[in-house]
Amino acid sequence: MAIKSFGTMGVDWEQRVNFDRLRTERLARAKDALAKSEMGAVLCFDMNNVRYLTATHIGTWAQDKISRFALLPQNDEPILWDFGSAAKHHQLNCPWLGDRSRPGISLLRGAMSPEMGRAENVAMKIKVELEMRGLQNEPVGIDVIEPPILFALQKLGVKVVDGQQLMSNIRMIKTQDEITLLNQSAGMVDAAYEELYRFLRPGVQENQAVGLASKVLYDMGSEYVEGVNAISGERCSPHPHVFSDRALRPGDPIYFDILHSYMGYRTCYYRTFTIGYGSHALNDAYRRCRDYLDAAIALIKPGRTTAEIASVWPKAQEFGFPNEEAAFALQFGHGIGLAIWEKPVISRLVSLEHSYELKPGMVFALETFWPSKDGYTAARIEEEIVVTETGHEVLTRFPAEKLMVAGTQYFTTGGPLPTTREHDPEPPRHILEMIEASARMEGVSGD
Repeated sequence: MAIKSFGTMGVDWEQRVNFDRLRTERLARAKDALAKSEMGAVLCFDMNNVRYLTATHIGTWAQDKISRFALLPQNDEPILWDFGSAAKHHQLNCPWLGDRSRPGISLLRGAMSPEMGRAENVAMKIKVELEMRGLQNEPVGIDVIEPPILFALQKLGVKVVDGQQLMSNIRMIKTQDEITLLNQSAGMVDAAYEELYRFLRPGVQENQAVGLASKVLYDMGSEYVEGVNAISGERCSPHPHVFSDRALRPGDPIYFDILHSYMGYRTCYYRTFTIGYGSHALNDAYRRCRDYLDAAIALIKPGRTTAEIASVWPKAQEFGFPNEEAAFALQFGHGIGLAIWEKPVISRLVSLEHSYELKPGMVFALETFWPSKDGYTAARIEEEIVVTETGHEVLTRFPAEKLMVAGTQYFTTGGPLPTTREHDPEPPRHILEMIEASARMEGVSGD
């Protein structure tokens, strides 16, 4: 293994994640890309982009608020406007920001009404910084923004352009320390799956499994369990993408997607289990799902393209959907980093005509799905992969080569029950003979 796994602490006796290097290299990539662009500055409200530029974090409660913002001007350092006292905290504890950490309150997703003037206040803060650097006539790239702030910037004469592509392209190639953190994040999910495998049995509810996985991850140091998809039984096809309180029953498939963040770096990591035993249809679906995934992984090395990967996956019509948009994200690849969906996206919807070349340092997840012939069960598997200089390395290690059976191993007087069998099997020959004999004896039809 080229990528090492470490403990979560910093130590003096081993070279682990170098956070100073992580901060420096991320910002350097952003500065370099900005210098090559048409933009005079990039303004970010997306929490992941703010973290990438400033190496600050105030908790996941703020993830959907669009309340923090950072400006990176050409040939200068980033300026951060943060939520109230968080700005003072950064001044005291983030020496790489210094006096460039300032309080600044935006609209809180519309909670601040227009007459309060917050949109104009934010826009003026940005204009002042641009004028101080002679950038007031240069385009400003923005990733995401609330419309009133956009309108206020335009009213002040700021030319706004799309900065989201700039930031997405910057984040597509990961640094050494980013890859290490992504590897550690995946390792924590390995542990969550170990506990889930031991816990699953008839009577366990999907929500209980979600709670267990979340506890394991938080106990190990996760800063954010973004979601745990737990889908079982007849809920498996079509995929609903949300867990419920359904209780597991013998023979049920259950698949999970575990999404969490360690030091900002995410996972997207599916596994499928069956409870006690699995049907022949489910085994066939799992084998098909695994084959499509393995074919995609086999193609990963520098110089290949996302079109080549997407081309080995089945068309939507082959597994019950009218078109690629309706089947989107079932046979899917996506970059993974500070967000669970980053560049490159790999899908038959877009990749065959708009392809990306695979390059060392890309980290992405590949996920496949296949419905069973029974019409309601299905298999879902996902692996996270790093593109290396010579090929690739898989980060996700919990076993998934074949369908895993969780729950009690049942025994009869004749030995263990088989782990591949049907809920409602065809009657054996001796039962059919019994029926026929009874029909003849009683003079009733045996049909």
